[in-house]
Amino acid sequence: MLRIEIKEGENIERALKRYKRKHRNVKVMQNLRENQYFTKPSVKRRKEIQKAEYIQHLRDQEEV
Repeated sequence: MLRIEIKEGENIERALKRYKRKHRNVKVMQNLRENQYFTKPSVKRRKEIQKAEYIQHLRDQEEV
């Protein structure tokens, strides 16, 4: 559970912005979506490898 303490004289909009940033950094929604269904370890590993290859490809293109 995330808690945001509003400081004295702080704008509610700013506190809401801090809450949203913390929520995004904790990855609450991403974890909920991932755990909705079971994925086999081999599928997870394959996905990670594909992502790494894609990122490496982008970095290689930057160097050229």
